[in-house]
Amino acid sequence: MTSPLQQDAANLDALLERAKVESLAHLNALGTLPTKGNYDASPARNQLPELGLGTLRAFDEFNERLRNVIVASSGPRYWGYVIGGTTPASIVGDWLATAFDQCSFATAGQGDISANIELETIQFLRQLFNLPDTFLGGFVSGATMSNFTCLSVARQWAGQQLGADIANEGMVPGITVLSAEPHASAVKSLAMLGFGRNNVTRIKYLDGNREAMDVRDLEAKLQALNGQPAILISSAGTVNTVDFDDMVAIAELKKKYSFWWHVDGAFGGFAACSPAYQHLVAGWEQADSLTIDCHKWLNVPYDSAIFLMQTKHSKLHIETLQPLNSPYLGDLLTNINYQTLVPESSRRLRALPAWFSLMAYGKEGYQTIVETNIRLAQTFGAMLSGSGSFELLAPVRLNTVCFSLTNAEPERVKSFLTALNETGLVFMTPTVYQGRAGIRAAFVNWRTTDADLIVVYGEMVGLVG
Repeated sequence: MTSPLQQDAANLDALLERAKVESLAHLNALGTLPTKGNYDASPARNQLPELGLGTLRAFDEFNERLRNVIVASSGPRYWGYVIGGTTPASIVGDWLATAFDQCSFATAGQGDISANIELETIQFLRQLFNLPDTFLGGFVSGATMSNFTCLSVARQWAGQQLGADIANEGMVPGITVLSAEPHASAVKSLAMLGFGRNNVTRIKYLDGNREAMDVRDLEAKLQALNGQPAILISSAGTVNTVDFDDMVAIAELKKKYSFWWHVDGAFGGFAACSPAYQHLVAGWEQADSLTIDCHKWLNVPYDSAIFLMQTKHSKLHIETLQPLNSPYLGDLLTNINYQTLVPESSRRLRALPAWFSLMAYGKEGYQTIVETNIRLAQTFGAMLSGSGSFELLAPVRLNTVCFSLTNAEPERVKSFLTALNETGLVFMTPTVYQGRAGIRAAFVNWRTTDADLIVVYGEMVGLVG
């Protein structure tokens, strides 16, 4: 009797053709697919098949029970969170990464070619962000693991200032973490690293409608440490209003005080792609480490992010992330490689979708995506503020619009957003900004056009009454 696995192996070309057809059907319908699904748990399969169904029958069951709950999260009107789309080139790269199935943890030049591809892609990204060649980095799953990687090396640096080897001996007291508006993923990383979620010394915001840190307050807190080590987490684009800390001023403080400077630029760092907005990240090249999400504004499939770190910290980097040495892994203690680059010891060729997309569209292509999304955000903000029914809670600084219903109570804002999202036409997320119930619309998808703004705005006006 031929097993389902053997049958599938003999019929692989037909299976991949079916996958292509199903994928194209989804991608070609992204403009009309709902942005919200309604999942009915009643038809869930509770038993694993004793004998496999084979892939074609599995496809049929997927389409019958599960496909209708797949939402258009990579579509042009999914404005919730900060979720990018997928460029055609990145889809090609992702398919190939799956087909080639490279599990790479070798030093570049040994084993398969994945390490070389990753290092090459990191260099492309460094150039996209106009950063010097003093940065080295690697691919991780998202902002959480990027922040985790950078802050783990920052912790090792801080321990070194106190005469401790934290990676080998464990956590020590006396390390201060400073931030004004840390992202949830950075706070989660601090929890995992033993700092504690609540042990962040908050820096005051600038006066006015700002989320950026007051650098004068930062300097006062650094002075008060009297030389004790500190880790600073600054923002290149806050979540609610995409505010930027003053990187030039922070770089000046680096000359006077001893602290590790980490910049969370998960999506705001893409301002560097545009000559019109790159001033927002001026000075970030002096930071010790950076976080960038690729599955946001780079528009590659989930999950994909990078960290970038100054090469002067390579020894600390190795000390922090090296595993126990094993004979079959070779010398891991002297050179950065896949075993000492990121927390995962083995992973897929996550760089390939980004490599394809960067090669396919280049700097100019990404500048166009970034500037188009910013223009759309500004246009949407102007539509809302001119309506009388809506008001902006903060200026549209980059690609996110933070707004609310005019003079509305929190429950009314909540019920409006629920009704809007239930239409399946668009998806946005709730927020609270300066004590006000609000709504966020984030523009990061290369597919979004002015026509999407018009249709969504018309629906919003109709719902608000």
